[in-house]
Amino acid sequence: MEQPEFDRIQVGDTLPPLALPPIDRTTLALFAGASGDHNPIHIDIDFARRAGMPDVFAQGMLSMAYLGRLVTRWVDQRQLRHLNVRFAGITHLGHQITCIGKVIEKFDTDGEHRVKLEVQTVNQYGEVKIVGDAIVAL
Repeated sequence: MEQPEFDRIQVGDTLPPLALPPIDRTTLALFAGASGDHNPIHIDIDFARRAGMPDVFAQGMLSMAYLGRLVTRWVDQRQLRHLNVRFAGITHLGHQITCIGKVIEKFDTDGEHRVKLEVQTVNQYGEVKIVGDAIVAL
């Protein structure tokens, strides 16, 4: 992975997008096992329907993990200083999520060159599901 250089980065630059396969039940079950998030709304269709949902849906933290992957494909994970998100919509089964990010600020702090990124997930219909920001050291 070629690391971005602070002097070459410009506000408005975009990260290479991360396109993921459609969300399916296997993905939800595997994430539940890996994360320890066994909330039945994400893995039990009967429970989800009793809660008024048509089916199970993705854990919000799964999409946050995808955003972490977006950033750490761009820089080494040791350079990540901050990742903050706000959930904006439900990611349903079959949604194909793409993670995108762009540089919104360059600054120096604590003796480091840093970049602030705007990050988000969108589905194949262009609906935003998660918005947030990240700060990385360059």
